Amino acid sequence: MRILYLLFAVLFLLFQAAPGSADPIFADTAECRSQGNFCRVGACPPTFAASGSCHGGLLKCCSK
Repeated sequence: MRILYLLFAVLFLLFQAAPGSADPIFADTAECRSQGNFCRVGACPPTFAASGSCHGGLLKCCSK
């Protein structure tokens, strides 16, 4: 019975995804982040301005 607990733990670790591994890196996203900006789904916060797009045009690149 103990082997089942060990087997479950090993399978859990094998199938656990690394954070961000499913997200392909888009060129516009990399450019936005390299300039110290961030990507956002909706409108940028009040003190930030939209300076481009991210994630293939789906998100907005927000800069100060």
